[in-house]
Amino acid sequence: MIRWLISLVCICLVWAMGINNEVAFAQSSSEITKQQLQRGEAIAKQAFQAAEQGDFVQAEKYWTELIEDFPNNPAVWSNRGNIRVNENKLDEAIDDFNQSIKIAPQYSDPYLNRGIAYEGKKMWEDALADYNRVLEIDPQDAMAYNNRGNAKAGEKIWQDALKDYLKAVELEPEFALARANAALMTYQVGDRQSALQQMRNLVRKYPMFPDMRAALTAVLWVEGKQGDAESNWVAAVGIDNRYQDLDWVANNRRWPPAMVEALNKFLTLN
Repeated sequence: MIRWLISLVCICLVWAMGINNEVAFAQSSSEITKQQLQRGEAIAKQAFQAAEQGDFVQAEKYWTELIEDFPNNPAVWSNRGNIRVNENKLDEAIDDFNQSIKIAPQYSDPYLNRGIAYEGKKMWEDALADYNRVLEIDPQDAMAYNNRGNAKAGEKIWQDALKDYLKAVELEPEFALARANAALMTYQVGDRQSALQQMRNLVRKYPMFPDMRAALTAVLWVEGKQGDAESNWVAAVGIDNRYQDLDWVANNRRWPPAMVEALNKFLTLN
């Protein structure tokens, strides 16, 4: 999961987010005029809107414009890196995160987002190092635990991945994706009935959660409960039809192998 830097335009706002004030920025807040700040805030708002609409090309242009205006602001570099991750420009994204970290090494978000880019390149050790760095800065960061679980799953360290997902849920009980990842990993490590119950609970709480609808489909089908499986499948693909693509499930959503195998049995009606 990517984390955006919301208060981002002027250096003084970035300081307010907890960056070490001893960091020597070449461009101080006193050098930024009110007019520059207002213009920057307007461009940032447009950048977020473009990203929400899926127009990452335009969003990248906005962040590039902000980088030209505020080159010593770590947040604008990190946010452009996020856009480039969404465009699958992973090397360029890593360059942006590196620049953000160079400016403000004590700020956790660029490490977390660089970890996601490393995951995209299947550089699991580098991703783990970044998530560990986030947890050094903030040991209560639930997203870092969730993402570290993803990286450990990439290395097929299933039990350790499950521990990280459960820690993320402990820190943020309403973190639905972490709870979903924990359910999927519980199935992977062989506790099938517990996984099924977790999935049912998630679907009851979040009935429009396609990931768990699709997961329930797979597990129920293997359990021989075809009617329940098919009704969940209709709901899942009605919300997000990407679950019909097993390659996407395995390599983009990155379900663990046992869950992918279960879904494959349903898709092939085996």
